[in-house]
Amino acid sequence: MTAFSTTAEEKDRLRRRLRAQLAALSPEALRESDRALFDAFLSLPQVGEADTLFLFWGVPGREPETEALVRTLTARGKRVGLPRMLPERGMEVRLFQPEVPLVRAPFGISEPPETAPLLDKSSIQLALVPSVCYDREGYRLGFGGGYYDRWLGDFSGLAVGLCRSCVLQDRVPREGHDRRVDLVLTEEGRFAR
Repeated sequence: MTAFSTTAEEKDRLRRRLRAQLAALSPEALRESDRALFDAFLSLPQVGEADTLFLFWGVPGREPETEALVRTLTARGKRVGLPRMLPERGMEVRLFQPEVPLVRAPFGISEPPETAPLLDKSSIQLALVPSVCYDREGYRLGFGGGYYDRWLGDFSGLAVGLCRSCVLQDRVPREGHDRRVDLVLTEEGRFAR
């Protein structure tokens, strides 16, 4: 890193390095990691207590594949919202309905259709926030769009991140707009702020 590097450049370099590291993991290693991460998430008392949760539909090979987690929670009677991207880097949360097919959005993301019921942020007790990685203080290295940082700005519920242990960082590069989560879960442990 040179004296002229910006935080954004540091983030881009780290993002590329970690994506390559994650891409080198075997499908079996990814499945085992997902299973341990989801078990840790489902064991949180806050998950059991929440009526409405905001999750993401993981992109295979890039994020934990959360489809099974979304379906498990829905089968347990939880209202599960998924993100829907809006113009100008906005985001809203729409209800996942198992009988309604998701639509393909930019960046390879699957999201509910515009006709799915909109969930008010104040009704969401827990949000599962995607990332490339987290650090031990709950800061995340996202995918570079800032959607979740903006959304988390006035979120009053519990924000949780899943992070594969192999990419957990001591400290990720940070900027003033970066928001952290309350709890980071890895396959082996948890880090709370």
